[in-house]
Amino acid sequence: MEESAANISSVIDAISAIVGADAVLTDEPSCSFYSQDIYTRDLAALAVVQPESTAQIAAVVAAATQRGHAVVTRGGGMSYTSGYVPAEPDAILLDMGRLNRVVECNTEDMYVTMEAGCTWKSLHEALSGTGCRTPYWGTLSGIKATVGGSLSQNSIFWGSGRYGSAADSVLSLEVVLADGTIVDTGSNAQSSGTPFFRHYGPDLTGLFCCDTGALGIKTRATLQLVPELSARRYASFDFDDYRSMAGAMSAISRAGLAMECFGFDPYLQRQRLQRESLLKDVKTLAGVVKASGSVVAAVRDGLKTAVAGRGFMDGVTYSLHVMIEESGESLADERLDRTRQICSDSGSREIENSIPKILRANPFTPLNNVVGPSGERWAPIHALIPHSKAVSVIDGVEKIFSEQHDLMDREGVGAGYLFATVSTNCFVVEPVFFWPDAMTEIHRDTVEPGVLKKLPGFEENPEARRAVALIRERLIEFFCEMGAAHLQVGKAYPYKKGLKPASWELVRQLKNILDPGNRINPGALGL
Repeated sequence: MEESAANISSVIDAISAIVGADAVLTDEPSCSFYSQDIYTRDLAALAVVQPESTAQIAAVVAAATQRGHAVVTRGGGMSYTSGYVPAEPDAILLDMGRLNRVVECNTEDMYVTMEAGCTWKSLHEALSGTGCRTPYWGTLSGIKATVGGSLSQNSIFWGSGRYGSAADSVLSLEVVLADGTIVDTGSNAQSSGTPFFRHYGPDLTGLFCCDTGALGIKTRATLQLVPELSARRYASFDFDDYRSMAGAMSAISRAGLAMECFGFDPYLQRQRLQRESLLKDVKTLAGVVKASGSVVAAVRDGLKTAVAGRGFMDGVTYSLHVMIEESGESLADERLDRTRQICSDSGSREIENSIPKILRANPFTPLNNVVGPSGERWAPIHALIPHSKAVSVIDGVEKIFSEQHDLMDREGVGAGYLFATVSTNCFVVEPVFFWPDAMTEIHRDTVEPGVLKKLPGFEENPEARRAVALIRERLIEFFCEMGAAHLQVGKAYPYKKGLKPASWELVRQLKNILDPGNRINPGALGL
């Protein structure tokens, strides 16, 4: 016991000497708060360290791992698969919030470099007015979600319909390894290089993407820039069932028509619309007007959205929403016409396009959706699958929900769906759970104070929590059987179980080379 206490004192003293005592949090509330994600509250970290440079991170990692402590890295804290939740006691948690600067915006060589703690919202604002953006430009949680966290977990939404996931936009990374070594990847790995190109020799950049921070700690990232597209079109459609909607979404995806393409089932629609009016304030309408491409379009879109209110969703079953961007008006119109034809051929009816319009005008809104409309707990789970398996996977999820109906009904557990497409080749099925249970610190910190005080909330409900965990595990098993891929693998998805033995052995050997003591986020990826 004395030896353990001495070790703890030694590591805290060593880290404090590197970053300053004010940047090392050891109080119980801080260590608990920073160690929980949206779904999991488990072990608290020994200390939360808030470095402000790559050099500090390298020194902190070396000091901690040399003394046997695990190091876990936290970005914006919006994950739900325990990716940064410590798997063992006395871990050192790196809060990347102070590494939040955009380092270089190079519109001549078409790349932008930022520190890993930079949020997608901050990056979006930094690029505003340059005429450029990154191909993938953020997740819906981008007001808090960081670039580094998204590259560790991978993520989708803004730009995904055409350009793929977050990892597909990366050119180069700066990474701190378990012993404190600093490594650059891509063309920036050259002694006289710049981070303009990803592929020079083996793709070391890809090695550190989607790793849940298990292979190294990303401190800087360079993303490609593309020209911003000014011609925008929006469309929404109502389908009678998920089979016809999934077929239309896959056809739109394969044809490469949409920048974003996503849909909701009736349950999730009701949850979204109960929470608050889509048109709750002038800011929303102002955003719609600002996002329109011309004065005439601005007036037209603003008036149509105002008139539609929430009534436009009355009677809607499965809703599909499409955002189109192009360099010219005629090209955008052509994409819209083809999208409408696909949806019409699939038996849909077109409805008012307020949802995609408002989302695009306000891409990074406060994250009040991390709880349900009455303060219920919320947690998604997802599968990335080829188009050919989309309907069969949804059918399988529906079968599991049917089998668990009595349990869900007894414990008050509800579930809906978000559907989306990624580039031309991927369909996303995301079941979303809501259940009556107490919020944790991270929910109370994330939801806006004005919204939080209006939520009735719930008492601790371990029975409902266990029911959700059981159903999630069954879904995860099913997704594995279907050969699904996943974003933010974390410590939830059975990465090892799903891999062929030779592939897993290669990953294990890479981990052993880069982190022989398994001190960087142990448990992530099943390592």
